[in-house]
Amino acid sequence: MHRRRFLWTGIAAAGSLVVGAAVYRAFAAEIARARARIGTGSQVFQTRFGPMEYAVAGDGPPAIMIHGTGGGFDQGLAFSSRLIAAGHQIVAPSRFGYLRSEFPDDPSSEHQADAIVDLMDHLGIAHTPIIGGSAGALSALQFAIRHPERCSALVVIVPAAFAPDRPPPRPNALGAAIMEYGLKSDFLFWAGMSWAEDTMFGTILATDPALVRQATSEEQERVRAIMHDILPVSARADGLLNDARLAGTPKPMELEAIKAPTLAISLEDDRFETLAAARHIARTVTGAKLVTYQTGGHVFVGRDKELFQEVDTFLSGVQGS
Repeated sequence: MHRRRFLWTGIAAAGSLVVGAAVYRAFAAEIARARARIGTGSQVFQTRFGPMEYAVAGDGPPAIMIHGTGGGFDQGLAFSSRLIAAGHQIVAPSRFGYLRSEFPDDPSSEHQADAIVDLMDHLGIAHTPIIGGSAGALSALQFAIRHPERCSALVVIVPAAFAPDRPPPRPNALGAAIMEYGLKSDFLFWAGMSWAEDTMFGTILATDPALVRQATSEEQERVRAIMHDILPVSARADGLLNDARLAGTPKPMELEAIKAPTLAISLEDDRFETLAAARHIARTVTGAKLVTYQTGGHVFVGRDKELFQEVDTFLSGVQGS
C-alpha cells in the first residue's frame, strides 16, 4: 500500500513538473516575442526631462498620437493604423515611464505635454494635431492648453479626464489586486490573460467580455492584441502606476483656454465612464464636436473602423483648411 501511494505521489510530482515546464515555455516564448516587437521601429532623443522614445509611420500631414495606459510607441502606432492607411503621418511617442522613455521626478500631464513640444522641435514640426486616447488624453489636453500655438487640432478618444459631479471610477477587490500585482509582474499579467481572459477584458480594458465574444473574429483579434501588447508589463510599470494616479483621480483643467478645433469621442458602456468626461470637454471647449456610440466599451469593440473614419474626416478638414 505504501509503495503504491509512493508511486502515485511520484507520478503526480512528475506530471506537475511537466505541466510547469510547459507553462514556463509558453510564457517565455510570448515574452521573447514581446521584447522583440518593442526592440525595433523606434528612436530615442533627449528632452528637457530626459530621454524620450518615439516612432514615425506613414506619409502625409503629421499628427501626434498619445497612447493610453499600458501603451508606448507601439500602442500609438497600432491604434493609428487606419489613420496611417488613410494618408496621415503618425508620430507616436512613449510617455514618461513607458519602455525607453525617462520617468522624471515630476511625471505630470503638464510636463508630458511639454516633452511633446521638445519632440516637435526635434522633428522640425511647427504645429500639428494631437490625438490622445484614454489616459493619454490628459497629456493631449494639457498640450492644447499650454501650447496653443503648436496645437492645430485636438482629438480625445475615451478620455480619462475630469468630469464634474462624477466620482472617479474605483476598481473592485479583484481589479485592485490586478492593478497592485499583475501590473508589476510579466508572469502574473500573462497568466491572467491566459486563464482569466474575460476578467482581464472587463478590468484592464473596461469592456464587457460578452461584447468581445460576440464581435467578428477580426475585432476579437484586435482586442486580444491590445491586451497582449501590454507585455512586457515590467517595461511599462512606472508609466502604468503613474497613469493610475493621474487618471484615477483626474484634476480639473482650464478647458476654456483651448482654442484649437476639438473632437471628443466616447462610448456609453465604457466601464471607465469616460463619456461624462467627453461630454464635459465638448460642452466647455468652444465649438467642440462630440461623437458617442452606444456600445463598444473602452476599446470600442465593433466601432474601430467608423470611429477612426470620424477622426480621419476631422483631421482632413483641419489639415486641408
